[in-house]
Amino acid sequence: MMKNQILFLIFCFSLFFYGCKKQVDKFKPDFSSPIKYNNYNLVWNDEFNDSGSPDALKWDYEHGFVRNKELQWYQKDNANCKEGVLLIEAKREVIKNNLYDSTSTNWRRNREFADYSSSCLITKEKHSWKYGRFEIRARIDSTKGSWPAIWTLGEHGKWPNNGEIDLMEFYIKNGSQSILANAATGGEEQYSIKWDSEVIPLNYFLKKDSKWVEQFHIWRMDWHEEEIKLFLDNELLNTISIDDEVNREGVVPFKQKHYLLLNLAIGSNGGNPLNSNFPITYEIDYVRIYQKTN
Repeated sequence: MMKNQILFLIFCFSLFFYGCKKQVDKFKPDFSSPIKYNNYNLVWNDEFNDSGSPDALKWDYEHGFVRNKELQWYQKDNANCKEGVLLIEAKREVIKNNLYDSTSTNWRRNREFADYSSSCLITKEKHSWKYGRFEIRARIDSTKGSWPAIWTLGEHGKWPNNGEIDLMEFYIKNGSQSILANAATGGEEQYSIKWDSEVIPLNYFLKKDSKWVEQFHIWRMDWHEEEIKLFLDNELLNTISIDDEVNREGVVPFKQKHYLLLNLAIGSNGGNPLNSNFPITYEIDYVRIYQKTN
């Protein structure tokens, strides 16, 4: 009889505990403390719970026209912490290109004006990591023209030989808005790129939940010496075997430290934003980086 009573009490306690356990609202920022994982230490994080500019000890910014012939002018002002998130806003505004040269053949210089602005936050020369578990909770905007990303670049070497890991990219691929999980390095030929990419159409997620775009989601990378695994809400999207990712210089760029980038690009792969409503937003609830205790 005593044994049955004990089992009954355990059952009741379990019901009470799980019934009272707070469920994270998918539509709101999560203010709870970082999860503790067995055999992992939290080595770096930003919860973005203060108001105003992001922490200058943790983040720097890209400036101007940077890559891919995108339309936006990157600047610090478009990134602010507000109500528990890092809010990156892409705006339709005219900005004078201070590098403008009408005779230049470089697209960064021969555009007199930018018609859009946005932000790219970067930890380069501030923080970098080799291996670990990266968790980023974010909400993206599917407005046409939007190209948000969570990605890393290797500290040493020129792109793409330094290695690129895309925990998340969202843009138009094969005619459909899609979520991508990638790794890239230099191919055998000079300036060529070798991609290990998985492309999942947005409709795949919308069929599961019609309000998917309105919600926050967790992008995770488990990066170890042998492989990189990229997850979205605990669903494995891509597994990259690190030793297969040798660049043309004979180097495996995913065995070095990488720094982190969070950005919202406009145009190019994101599509033509001419008829889109602005601002386009990208909200990052937190960034948490763990490494194994050994």
